[in-house]
Amino acid sequence: MKRFYQKRLQFVGLLLFIFLGTIACDNSVKVERSQSLPQDPLIEVYFNLNQAQGANYRDPYRNIDRPGDNLEDIIINSINSAQSTIDIAVQEFRLPNIAQALVKQAKKGIKIRIILENNYHQSITDFTSEMITVMTRREKQRYDQYFQFIDINNDKQISSQELNQRDALTILNQGNVPIIDDTEDGSKGTGLMHHKFIIIDNKIVIVTSANFTLSGIHGDFDNNQTRGNANNLLKIESSELAQLFTEEFDLMWGDGKGGEKNSKFGINKLNRLPKRIKIGQSEVTVKFSPNSSQDDWQFTTNGLISTVLNQAKSSINLALFVFSDQNIANTLETKNNQNINIKALIDPEFMFRYYSEGLDMLGVALSNDCQYEKDNQPWQKNINTVGVANLPQGDKLHHKLAIIDDNIVITGSHNWSASANYQNDETLLIINNPIITAHYQQEFNRLYDNSTLGIPETINNKIQADIKNCPTLLTPKSVINQTEKINLNTASLEELETLPGIGRSLAERIIEVRKIRPFTSLEDLTRVKGIGNSKIKELEGEVSW
Repeated sequence: MKRFYQKRLQFVGLLLFIFLGTIACDNSVKVERSQSLPQDPLIEVYFNLNQAQGANYRDPYRNIDRPGDNLEDIIINSINSAQSTIDIAVQEFRLPNIAQALVKQAKKGIKIRIILENNYHQSITDFTSEMITVMTRREKQRYDQYFQFIDINNDKQISSQELNQRDALTILNQGNVPIIDDTEDGSKGTGLMHHKFIIIDNKIVIVTSANFTLSGIHGDFDNNQTRGNANNLLKIESSELAQLFTEEFDLMWGDGKGGEKNSKFGINKLNRLPKRIKIGQSEVTVKFSPNSSQDDWQFTTNGLISTVLNQAKSSINLALFVFSDQNIANTLETKNNQNINIKALIDPEFMFRYYSEGLDMLGVALSNDCQYEKDNQPWQKNINTVGVANLPQGDKLHHKLAIIDDNIVITGSHNWSASANYQNDETLLIINNPIITAHYQQEFNRLYDNSTLGIPETINNKIQADIKNCPTLLTPKSVINQTEKINLNTASLEELETLPGIGRSLAERIIEVRKIRPFTSLEDLTRVKGIGNSKIKELEGEVSW
C-alpha cells in the first residue's frame, strides 16, 4: 500500500511539473496585458511590440503567433486604399509583401515613387564576391540572414523564382516601380537618407521609426526569439501635413531617375523651418533635417527638441536608440535641477559608449584614449532612472521618442545625434494631444517596467581603469570661429565632426580609412564611403593632411 501511494505521488508530481512547465512556456499566461486605448480619429498610433489586449497577429514570414501591432499590414492596407498616388521615402526596403502590394497598385495605374538610402539600394544578386569579402561582421551577418530568407528551399542557391517571391527590390524592379536613392544628386551619397514616411493620395501620411525590414518590424528571420526592434508608427489623415511631406519628397526626387541631377539631399536642401498645423484636436509640428553646421544650434532640429523639453513642468520620459547631443543633455540637466522627474532608456549598443549622454545623466564619464567627449558634462545631481530596456537578444530599442508632461510626444526618424542634425535626411514630429500621448506612455511604461537601470559593474570597472591608466583625462571644448585647418590624419573624432557635412558616422569612417593608409590629398577622401565630389567641394580650404 505504501508503495502504491509513493507511485501515485510521483505521478501527481509529474503532472504538476508538466502543468507548471506549460504555464512557464505560455507568454499569454505569464504576461498581464494592459487594456487597449482609444485612438484619435485622425492620428492613429501603433507599436510592433504592443502588449495591449487585442493586439495580436501572425508573423507572415516566420509563422509565429505573437502580440503586437502588425505594422506591415497597416502599411499594406494603406497602400491598397490608394486611388491616385503613393510616395515612399525609407532608408531600407526588404519586405516582399509591401513590394507586391505596390506592384499590384502600379498595374492599376497608381503613380508610385520610392526613395531609398544608397547603401541599401541593392538586391541580393547585386552583391559580388568582392563586396561580400570586405563586409564587416555585422554587414555579413545581415547579408547571410537576408540570403537565408530568400533561399526558400534552403539549397544555398537563389533561383529567379525565389527572387521574384522574396527579394523586395527585385519585385519592385520587375514591376517597373521607379526608385531613386541619394546618389541621384550626382554625389556618392550625402550622409543617410534616413526618412521613413509614406504619402498616400495627398491626404494620408504614415510616419514611422521602422525600416521596411524583418528586423525592423517582425524579428530576425534566423532567430525565432526576436520580435523586431521596438518601433512605432503613426497614420495621420491631413491634407495639410501631406503637402508638407510632399514638398520634402519633391526636393529629393527632383526629376526622378536619370535626366538632370537636380535631386537635393542632406545639406543641399535649403533650411526648412518648423511648421505647426492643427489636425483635429492635435497641434502638430513638423521639422525636416538636416541643418547646416553653420546654423545657430537652437534653430536646428536638435535645438527644437531642446526647446520642447524645456517646456516640461513635471516629467520627461525618453526611449532613444542613440543619445549623443551634449546640448540636449545640458537642457535635461537644467530640468533635473528644477526637480522635473526624468526617466530614460537607451539602446544597449549605444547606452555605454563614451559619447553617450546617458552616462552624463548617471553622473559618470568614459574616455576615448584618455580623452572625454567634447564639452562632456556629467550631471552633478545625477539620477538613477537611466538604463536599458531588456529586449530579446538581437532586438534593438529603435524609438526616437520623448514624452513630456503626459500631453506632448516627440517622435519620427530623427536620432538625437549630430549626424541626424547636420547630415541626414530626417523627420521630426511633435504632437500635443493627451489621447496620443497615452499610447506612447503605455509603451514607455512597458519598456521601463522590464529594464535594467544604473551603472553596470563592467562600466564601473572601465571608469576605474580610466582613472588608473590615464595620467590626465582631458575634456576638449568646442572651438568657435576656428581658423586653423583640420588635419585629416591626426584630428580627433570630435574635431572631424566640426567639418561641414561630416557627422559622427562619416568621422568614424575617416578614422578607419586613415588607419589603413594616411590621406595624401583632399581628393583622397573619396576612399571614404559616403564622400563624393560635392562633399569634397564643401571641405575645400577646411582641411589639411
